[in-house]
Amino acid sequence: MTAPAPLSGLRILELAGIGPGPFCGMMLADHGAEVIRVVRPGGGSGVTDDARDPLLRSRRTITLDLKRPEAVAAVRRIAATCDGLIEGFRPGVMERLGLGPDVLIGANPRLVFGRMTGWGQTGPLAAEPGHDIDYIAISGTLHALGVAGGKPVAPINLLGDFGGGGMMLAFGMLAAILQAQATGVGQVVDCAMTDGSAVLTTMIWGMRGQGRWRDARGTNLLDGGAHFYDSYETADGKWLAVGAIEPQFYAALRRVMALDGAEWDAQFAPAVWPRLKQELAYRFKQRDRDDWVAAFAGHEACVAPVLGFEEATQHPHNVARGTFVTAGDITQPAPAPRYSVSGTVPPRMGIVEDGAAILAEAGLSAAEIAALT
Repeated sequence: MTAPAPLSGLRILELAGIGPGPFCGMMLADHGAEVIRVVRPGGGSGVTDDARDPLLRSRRTITLDLKRPEAVAAVRRIAATCDGLIEGFRPGVMERLGLGPDVLIGANPRLVFGRMTGWGQTGPLAAEPGHDIDYIAISGTLHALGVAGGKPVAPINLLGDFGGGGMMLAFGMLAAILQAQATGVGQVVDCAMTDGSAVLTTMIWGMRGQGRWRDARGTNLLDGGAHFYDSYETADGKWLAVGAIEPQFYAALRRVMALDGAEWDAQFAPAVWPRLKQELAYRFKQRDRDDWVAAFAGHEACVAPVLGFEEATQHPHNVARGTFVTAGDITQPAPAPRYSVSGTVPPRMGIVEDGAAILAEAGLSAAEIAALT
C-alpha cells in the first residue's frame, strides 16, 4: 500500500499570481500539501483562472476582494492556520494591504512567508517591473544561450520563472518549514529570479573559473560549440540531439557514423569543432531522424530524437514511466519526482471554489462567512 504523499499535513496559502507563484503552489500540491488559492473577483490575479491550466491543479480556491477590510481580515485568519504562504506582488504591496510578514508572522510565529519576485525584495531594481527574460539577462544566464555569432536566445521562460523562480521558492519554503517545525520560528523567504537563475549556472561559473568556459556564446563544450554536443537536422526536417561527451560515447558515435581520420581524434580541441560540426551536419542530413535513431539503438552514443510535445507523450520511455497524464481532458506532465514509499497527488483539474468551508476552518462564524460571500 502506498504511503501518503510526503507533504501531507502541510497547509499553504497561495495568493493568486502568474507563472512562478502558481508553479510553486503546484509543486507543493503535487506532493501532498493542501494549497488554498486566494483569487480576486473577476480573475484580477493578472491571468484568467482557467480550469484547464495545469499550473492551477489540485488546489482549493476562495474568492476574496482584498480591497475590502473584512476580506483582508479573513486572509489573516486563514494564514493563522497555515504553515506557509506564497505571494508574488511587488515589494510593499502586501504591507499596504495589511498582510505583510510582520502582521502574519506576528499572529502565527511558525509561518513561512514565501515572496516570489524577479528582482528580490531589496536592491535598486526591486520596485521595477520585469519578466523572465529581464531577470535572466542581468544574472548573466541569457548571455550564454544562443548560437555562435548570433543573438542571445530566450529559453522560453524556463530558467527565470520556473527553474530559478517557482522551483527555488518551493525548495526555500520547505527548508524554512522544516526549521520552523524544529524551532517554532517562521521567517520570510526572499526568492528572486535573478538570484535563482544565477544559482542554476553554478557549474558554468566553475568551468569559467577553471579557464574552460569562454564568454563567446556557442563556442563552449555545453552550449552547442562542440561537434559532439549539439542538435542536427535530418533528411526529413526533424532533429537529433547528440551528447557524446565521454570518450566511450564519442567512440560509439564515431563507430556508427564511420568517422575515421586523425581530425576526429582531437575531440576536445576547439579549433577543429567548427569543421567537424559541418561534416556531422552534412552526414546527418543524409537520413531521416528515425532511421538514425534505429542505427544508434544499443550503441550507447548518447543520441536522442528531438521530439515535439505530441511526440513526447507517445515515446515508449515516457509511456512506460507515465511521464505525461491526462486530467480534465488536458494532457500535462505528471507530478515528479517519484518516491519509493510515498505517492504523489494525481492531478485534479478544475477550479474548486470552496470558500465557505475554508473560512469555517479558519474559525469564521456563519454571519462573518455570509458577509464575505
